[in-house]
Amino acid sequence: MNSDSDLQIAGDILEVPHLLQPPREHPATVAEFAGLARSLAADRSRWEHLVRYDATSRWYHRLRTGPGYEVWLLSWVPGQGSGLHDHGRSSGVLTVLDGTLTERTGRGTRALTTGAQRVFAPGYVHEVVNDALEPAVSLHIYHPGLTDMPMLPQSQLRSTGGTPTAPHCEARTAPGPVTA
Repeated sequence: MNSDSDLQIAGDILEVPHLLQPPREHPATVAEFAGLARSLAADRSRWEHLVRYDATSRWYHRLRTGPGYEVWLLSWVPGQGSGLHDHGRSSGVLTVLDGTLTERTGRGTRALTTGAQRVFAPGYVHEVVNDALEPAVSLHIYHPGLTDMPMLPQSQLRSTGGTPTAPHCEARTAPGPVTA
């Protein structure tokens, strides 16, 4: 026995086929959706040529769909914002591809710079704004696909405690760097 450990593995664990899970064609877990977002963010050739900037309204393009999910590409010129909203019954992953966006919630304000990633559950209320002087680009994955985005009055954005409509729902910063 090795003095550093009581556990030894004989052979290569990767050569035991029944222990390996087959790769999924489409994501099914929160970690897999966050991984898909990181993968798409890292491959600029898949999205950079599609980006457009529109001074009159936020620009968006559906980049990909799969069983029960959608991937959207959005651009934000300085001053553009989403308004206070939730995502209905959809969970989501927001990844900043270029620039800086500001996220406002009932818990406060957070700057999301290139590579930042947020994961949120249904009922999560927030506002996303480009407060910077340069345009920004973001990637959004919704599961199930986004069918409802209720807009809320700004008066519902409280400065303390929880989110206005669903205090149990909170966004999480996804682990791991995003290379974009």
